[in-house]
Amino acid sequence: MAALSLLIGCGPTDRATPPSGSQAPAPPVNYGAAKPASSKPFKVNPVAAFDAPWALAFLPDQRMLVTEKPGRLWLVTAAGAKTPVSGVPRVHFEGQGGLLFVATAPDFAQSGQIYLTYSEPGEGGDGLALARATLDLGAARPTLKDLQVLWRQLPRGHGGQFGGYIAFSPDGRYLFLTSGERQRFTPAQDPDQALGKILRLTLDGKPAPGNPEAGKVGATTIGVIDPPENTGSAASAPVRKETIPGPNLTQAETWTTGHRNPYGLAFDAKGRLWSTEMGPQGGDELNLIEQGKNYGWPVVSYGKNYDDTPIASPIGKAKFQQPALYWTPIIAPAGLTFYDGTMFPQWRGSAFVGGLASEALIRITFEGTVPSEAERWAMGARIRAVMAGPDGALWLLEDAPGGRLLRLSSNRAG
Repeated sequence: MAALSLLIGCGPTDRATPPSGSQAPAPPVNYGAAKPASSKPFKVNPVAAFDAPWALAFLPDQRMLVTEKPGRLWLVTAAGAKTPVSGVPRVHFEGQGGLLFVATAPDFAQSGQIYLTYSEPGEGGDGLALARATLDLGAARPTLKDLQVLWRQLPRGHGGQFGGYIAFSPDGRYLFLTSGERQRFTPAQDPDQALGKILRLTLDGKPAPGNPEAGKVGATTIGVIDPPENTGSAASAPVRKETIPGPNLTQAETWTTGHRNPYGLAFDAKGRLWSTEMGPQGGDELNLIEQGKNYGWPVVSYGKNYDDTPIASPIGKAKFQQPALYWTPIIAPAGLTFYDGTMFPQWRGSAFVGGLASEALIRITFEGTVPSEAERWAMGARIRAVMAGPDGALWLLEDAPGGRLLRLSSNRAG
């Protein structure tokens, strides 16, 4: 991530017009050069501080769970009182890896179950893992019990860009999981590798019925690409072959393909699924996620590789789905939430995205499925997570040692 904050540049901010007589849709708007607003229509209230926090989830009683990348999970009150949660799985904390996302199960009020994603250490390196456990709040100290790994990325390897975001379908029956391409490029287009994909699973971590390739098992011998961290291009990365024992179910799990590092995932009020995605040098994206679509990485992008080698533009490439909007220069998006509260009635239906490199909070409005960046506020810190809370406030996590949990409330409210 550090490399992302060093990138600079600018680009056009107007929607391009297709050539005369062309039936192709106009390319999405680039909002990378937008300037933050000079004033904030909210109060920023620091609540608590953490060591490299990554994600938060609300419990029915408005307490929160907050993850820290080094491998700690906290139970936090709205006033900022923190209690450690025991029973957290062992994680590989290095670079972009560690304890990542946390989400409560759709039936949490009855089951008490939560889901975690994290970089799981093991033979050959590490890999993204999805686990489920029961949060026991009845003991003297909150504890995770009966933890079970439901899904893991194999074979393990090296590199960042784990993805790891979770969203549940509106009916609560299915779990969507973002899986980054681990800086290995071409696996994002390989149907037999669960890298660079958004997966649709049952709540038990199995391939969900109705997926585009449901019933298929794929291959067992795959090619793994391990380029150096944040450098090189797909063409120059060495390939090695590995075999996974047993069937590879990736094809049956996959909902969409061709993703780089999806770092936000959320449903809007109409049940449409959206994702934010890290680009390389330029080309951060907001995508409308539609069944079976291919979003192009690493074949096309509105950015370029870190070694400055060009990537083909998505314009005119009908095989690939265009982003709904993109940012060049980057914002480094992290987190995505839709707002439907009462504290900020003027924001109902808007989406909010955190910015790492941009150190910003970004509001996005929609005309149907056409998004526009409406406002951007400088926050003075890398914003790792943004969530709409049950109290109607927006809650943010800063990405830093000592990163704060912030509550954004109306200037007219408490």
